[in-house]
Amino acid sequence: MLGVIALNGCDSNKPAISSEAAPEIPATAATETADRALETAEAGKGPAAPQAVTEPVKDAAPTQRLPFRVYTDAKSPDNHYIPSGWMGDYGDIKYDDKHMENPHSGTTSLKVAFTNKATQGARWNGIYWQNPPNNWGTRPGGYDLTGAKKLTFWARGDKGGERIEEFKMGGITGEYADSDVAGIGPVVLTTEWQQFTIDLEGKDLSSISGGFCYATNLDVNPEGATFYLDDIKYE
Repeated sequence: MLGVIALNGCDSNKPAISSEAAPEIPATAATETADRALETAEAGKGPAAPQAVTEPVKDAAPTQRLPFRVYTDAKSPDNHYIPSGWMGDYGDIKYDDKHMENPHSGTTSLKVAFTNKATQGARWNGIYWQNPPNNWGTRPGGYDLTGAKKLTFWARGDKGGERIEEFKMGGITGEYADSDVAGIGPVVLTTEWQQFTIDLEGKDLSSISGGFCYATNLDVNPEGATFYLDDIKYE
Protein backbone atom coordinates (compact mmCIF):
# COMPACT_ATOMS: atom_id res chain seq x y z
CA MET A 1 0.00 0.00 0.00
CA LEU A 2 1.70 3.22 -1.19
CA GLY A 3 -0.98 5.85 -1.12
CA VAL A 4 -1.26 6.63 2.58
CA ILE A 5 2.45 7.06 3.11
CA ALA A 6 2.94 9.14 -0.02
CA LEU A 7 0.05 11.48 0.59
CA ASN A 8 1.21 12.19 4.13
CA GLY A 9 4.58 13.33 2.77
CA CYS A 10 4.64 17.09 2.36
CA ASP A 11 2.25 18.01 5.16
CA SER A 12 3.15 15.84 8.16
CA ASN A 13 5.24 16.29 11.33
CA LYS A 14 3.94 19.79 11.93
CA PRO A 15 4.13 21.09 15.51
CA ALA A 16 0.87 21.63 17.34
CA ILE A 17 -0.37 25.20 17.28
CA SER A 18 -1.41 26.59 20.65
CA SER A 19 -3.62 29.59 21.22
CA GLU A 20 -4.50 31.75 24.21
CA ALA A 21 -8.05 32.74 25.11
CA ALA A 22 -8.95 36.38 24.54
CA PRO A 23 -8.93 38.40 27.80
CA GLU A 24 -12.33 39.08 29.31
CA ILE A 25 -13.53 42.68 29.86
CA PRO A 26 -13.84 43.35 33.63
CA ALA A 27 -17.42 43.70 34.82
CA THR A 28 -16.66 47.06 36.47
CA ALA A 29 -15.48 48.54 33.18
CA ALA A 30 -18.63 47.39 31.44
CA THR A 31 -20.79 48.92 34.20
CA GLU A 32 -18.99 52.28 34.02
CA THR A 33 -19.46 52.40 30.25
CA ALA A 34 -23.20 51.72 30.61
CA ASP A 35 -23.54 54.40 33.32
CA ARG A 36 -21.86 57.04 31.13
CA ALA A 37 -24.15 56.20 28.21
CA LEU A 38 -27.22 56.52 30.50
CA GLU A 39 -26.08 59.93 31.80
CA THR A 40 -25.56 61.19 28.25
CA ALA A 41 -29.01 60.06 27.18
CA GLU A 42 -30.70 61.66 30.26
CA ALA A 43 -28.99 64.98 29.44
CA GLY A 44 -30.85 65.00 26.13
CA LYS A 45 -27.81 64.46 24.05
CA GLY A 46 -28.76 60.99 23.01
CA PRO A 47 -26.45 58.01 23.14
CA ALA A 48 -22.86 58.63 22.20
CA ALA A 49 -21.89 57.32 18.79
CA PRO A 50 -19.86 54.13 19.12
CA GLN A 51 -16.23 54.49 18.14
CA ALA A 52 -14.99 52.04 15.53
CA VAL A 53 -12.19 49.81 16.74
CA THR A 54 -9.64 49.21 14.04
CA GLU A 55 -6.60 46.99 14.02
CA PRO A 56 -3.36 48.20 12.50
CA VAL A 57 -3.03 47.10 8.89
CA LYS A 58 -0.03 44.89 8.30
CA ASP A 59 2.13 45.69 5.35
CA ALA A 60 1.49 43.19 2.59
CA ALA A 61 4.48 41.34 1.23
CA PRO A 62 5.61 42.84 -2.07
CA THR A 63 4.98 40.82 -5.21
CA GLN A 64 8.23 39.21 -6.27
CA ARG A 65 9.79 39.62 -9.68
CA LEU A 66 9.84 36.58 -11.94
CA PRO A 67 11.63 34.33 -12.48
CA PHE A 68 11.86 33.74 -8.74
CA ARG A 69 14.50 31.16 -7.91
CA VAL A 70 14.46 28.60 -5.11
CA TYR A 71 17.86 27.20 -6.08
CA THR A 72 20.23 28.11 -8.87
CA ASP A 73 23.73 27.47 -7.46
CA ALA A 74 25.39 27.09 -4.09
CA LYS A 75 25.40 30.36 -2.12
CA SER A 76 23.78 32.24 -4.98
CA PRO A 77 22.16 35.51 -3.87
CA ASP A 78 19.22 34.54 -6.09
CA ASN A 79 18.33 31.53 -3.92
CA HIS A 80 15.15 31.75 -1.81
CA TYR A 81 13.59 29.50 0.83
CA ILE A 82 15.54 27.29 3.26
CA PRO A 83 15.45 23.44 3.23
CA SER A 84 14.57 23.39 6.93
CA GLY A 85 11.46 21.20 7.03
CA TRP A 86 12.90 17.69 7.33
CA MET A 87 10.11 15.15 7.76
CA GLY A 88 9.48 11.46 8.39
CA ASP A 89 12.74 9.51 8.79
CA TYR A 90 14.72 12.74 8.84
CA GLY A 91 17.68 10.99 10.46
CA ASP A 92 18.23 8.98 7.29
CA ILE A 93 18.54 12.01 4.99
CA LYS A 94 21.85 13.43 3.77
CA TYR A 95 21.67 16.78 2.02
CA ASP A 96 24.36 18.55 0.03
CA ASP A 97 23.66 21.87 -1.72
CA LYS A 98 27.21 22.13 -3.08
CA HIS A 99 27.43 18.93 -5.12
CA MET A 100 29.79 19.67 -7.98
CA GLU A 101 29.58 16.51 -10.11
CA ASN A 102 27.44 16.85 -13.25
CA PRO A 103 25.15 19.78 -12.34
CA HIS A 104 22.43 20.71 -14.79
CA SER A 105 23.87 24.22 -15.06
CA GLY A 106 26.35 26.38 -13.20
CA THR A 107 28.84 24.71 -10.86
CA THR A 108 26.66 22.88 -8.31
CA SER A 109 23.39 21.03 -7.81
CA LEU A 110 21.44 19.71 -4.81
CA LYS A 111 22.14 16.12 -3.78
CA VAL A 112 19.58 14.32 -1.61
CA ALA A 113 20.30 10.80 -0.35
CA PHE A 114 18.39 8.65 2.13
CA THR A 115 18.93 5.18 3.55
CA ASN A 116 16.39 2.46 4.30
CA LYS A 117 17.04 2.36 8.07
CA ALA A 118 13.69 3.94 9.00
CA THR A 119 15.41 5.59 11.96
CA GLN A 120 12.27 7.40 13.13
CA GLY A 121 10.01 4.47 12.23
CA ALA A 122 8.11 6.40 9.57
CA ARG A 123 9.33 4.59 6.43
CA TRP A 124 9.03 7.81 4.46
CA ASN A 125 10.95 11.07 4.27
CA GLY A 126 10.80 14.51 2.74
CA ILE A 127 12.06 18.08 2.90
CA TYR A 128 10.16 21.37 2.75
CA TRP A 129 11.96 24.50 1.56
CA GLN A 130 10.44 27.15 3.84
CA ASN A 131 10.30 30.87 4.57
CA PRO A 132 11.04 31.68 7.29
CA PRO A 133 13.01 28.54 8.24
CA ASN A 134 11.04 25.90 10.18
CA ASN A 135 7.78 27.72 9.54
CA TRP A 136 4.83 25.30 9.77
CA GLY A 137 2.21 28.01 9.61
CA THR A 138 2.78 29.31 13.13
CA ARG A 139 4.23 32.69 12.12
CA PRO A 140 3.96 35.11 9.22
CA GLY A 141 6.30 34.80 6.29
CA GLY A 142 6.39 33.56 2.75
CA TYR A 143 6.49 35.36 -0.55
CA ASP A 144 3.87 36.85 -2.83
CA LEU A 145 4.48 35.02 -6.11
CA THR A 146 1.40 36.33 -7.88
CA GLY A 147 1.85 36.16 -11.63
CA ALA A 148 3.82 32.91 -11.72
CA LYS A 149 2.31 30.38 -14.13
CA LYS A 150 4.52 27.42 -13.31
CA LEU A 151 7.20 26.05 -11.01
CA THR A 152 9.94 24.27 -12.97
CA PHE A 153 12.90 22.21 -11.80
CA TRP A 154 15.41 19.71 -13.12
CA ALA A 155 16.00 16.30 -11.53
CA ARG A 156 17.94 13.09 -12.13
CA GLY A 157 18.59 9.87 -10.25
CA ASP A 158 21.91 8.37 -9.27
CA LYS A 159 21.15 4.91 -10.69
CA GLY A 160 17.84 5.46 -12.46
CA GLY A 161 14.48 4.16 -11.29
CA GLU A 162 14.36 6.32 -8.16
CA ARG A 163 10.71 7.14 -7.46
CA ILE A 164 9.66 10.39 -5.79
CA GLU A 165 6.03 10.20 -4.75
CA GLU A 166 5.43 13.93 -4.77
CA PHE A 167 7.02 17.22 -5.70
CA LYS A 168 4.99 20.11 -4.39
CA MET A 169 4.69 23.80 -3.51
CA GLY A 170 2.46 25.38 -0.88
CA GLY A 171 0.20 23.29 1.32
CA ILE A 172 1.47 24.41 4.74
CA THR A 173 -1.50 24.85 7.05
CA GLY A 174 -1.99 26.65 10.36
CA GLU A 175 -2.65 30.19 11.53
CA TYR A 176 -0.47 31.55 8.70
CA ALA A 177 -1.35 28.99 6.06
CA ASP A 178 -0.12 28.97 2.49
CA SER A 179 -2.62 30.57 0.14
CA ASP A 180 -2.70 27.52 -2.18
CA VAL A 181 -1.09 24.20 -3.09
CA ALA A 182 -0.02 22.39 -6.27
CA GLY A 183 2.11 19.37 -7.07
CA ILE A 184 2.98 16.45 -9.33
CA GLY A 185 3.80 12.80 -8.75
CA PRO A 186 4.76 10.10 -8.62
CA VAL A 187 7.89 10.80 -10.68
CA VAL A 188 10.36 8.10 -11.75
CA LEU A 189 13.84 9.47 -12.42
CA THR A 190 16.49 8.50 -14.93
CA THR A 191 20.22 9.13 -14.80
CA GLU A 192 19.77 12.00 -17.27
CA TRP A 193 18.60 15.46 -16.28
CA GLN A 194 14.87 15.98 -16.96
CA GLN A 195 12.81 19.12 -16.51
CA PHE A 196 9.54 18.87 -14.58
CA THR A 197 6.75 21.44 -14.33
CA ILE A 198 4.14 22.12 -11.65
CA ASP A 199 1.23 24.01 -13.21
CA LEU A 200 0.26 27.13 -11.24
CA GLU A 201 -2.44 28.51 -13.54
CA GLY A 202 -5.34 29.84 -11.48
CA LYS A 203 -3.55 29.36 -8.15
CA ASP A 204 -3.57 31.94 -5.35
CA LEU A 205 0.12 32.63 -4.83
CA SER A 206 -0.24 35.69 -2.62
CA SER A 207 1.44 34.05 0.38
CA ILE A 208 3.64 30.98 -0.05
CA SER A 209 5.83 29.85 2.87
CA GLY A 210 6.36 26.32 1.54
CA GLY A 211 8.24 27.12 -1.64
CA PHE A 212 9.16 23.57 -2.63
CA CYS A 213 8.85 20.06 -1.25
CA TYR A 214 9.63 16.45 -2.05
CA ALA A 215 8.33 13.31 -0.34
CA THR A 216 8.84 9.61 -0.97
CA ASN A 217 8.92 6.30 0.90
CA LEU A 218 10.69 2.97 1.31
CA ASP A 219 7.94 0.89 -0.29
CA VAL A 220 8.97 2.30 -3.68
CA ASN A 221 12.66 2.76 -2.80
CA PRO A 222 13.40 -0.33 -0.65
CA GLU A 223 17.17 0.21 -0.71
CA GLY A 224 16.97 3.95 -0.20
CA ALA A 225 17.86 6.34 -3.02
CA THR A 226 20.02 9.23 -4.16
CA PHE A 227 18.78 11.94 -6.49
CA TYR A 228 19.74 15.43 -7.64
CA LEU A 229 17.86 18.71 -8.13
CA ASP A 230 18.84 21.90 -9.90
CA ASP A 231 17.44 25.17 -11.29
CA ILE A 232 14.25 25.29 -9.21
CA LYS A 233 12.31 28.42 -10.07
CA TYR A 234 8.90 30.08 -10.39
CA GLU A 235 8.18 31.50 -13.83
